[in-house]
Amino acid sequence: MDSSTRLLFGPEWDLKEWTASDDRVRGGSSVSNLTPTPDGALFHGTLDIETLGGAGFASQRTVAGDKKWDLSSHDGIELRIVSSDHKRYTFSLTDEIAPRRPDGREQSALVWEYDFCTNGKESTIRVTWKDLKPTYRGKPVKDARPLDVSQVKRFRIMARSFFGDQQGSFSLGIRSIALFRDNYLDNPKMTQETMCYDNEKAEQSDEQVRDSKKWSLPCCLF
Repeated sequence: MDSSTRLLFGPEWDLKEWTASDDRVRGGSSVSNLTPTPDGALFHGTLDIETLGGAGFASQRTVAGDKKWDLSSHDGIELRIVSSDHKRYTFSLTDEIAPRRPDGREQSALVWEYDFCTNGKESTIRVTWKDLKPTYRGKPVKDARPLDVSQVKRFRIMARSFFGDQQGSFSLGIRSIALFRDNYLDNPKMTQETMCYDNEKAEQSDEQVRDSKKWSLPCCLF
């Protein structure tokens, strides 16, 4: 890792900084885990779509608290992946955490997401700030305010059904999550391994894919 890259998490993960946030908060049955490995951490579990009629999500997020990250001196996020099952995953950030409801559950907030998958081999995925798309409860938000990268309050890695397209066990080995700053913005190259839409979906924008179907529940809560 060169001088233009700054580690945020890993390769020796402090799992006390992370907690599960699965669709069980909505009555679902999906389960996620984050387990330390010699190569970093393994994000794994079971994605259930039967309980909620086609929808489902399982995720690990940084714990609530007053901590915030100033990412403004870098160009984006670098994910070092060591293994994958070819499923599609979502990485997201938010700069706000909404107050809790009277029943203690967190309310939804505006989040910025990036969907990716790999070919199963070791790979590096770089996500620039402009790659992150604003969403609310998993749906695209038009004319959203910009993400304040100097005030990031939560990170999340998620597996979800994408309208029933995937389910069952999932496994993603992550060596580290870092910030990067280099000449990537001057010569961006999106490798094929980071794109896992089929041919039909590849002709549509991610927003069109999302809007073409309806979730049966809010999929992403921050």
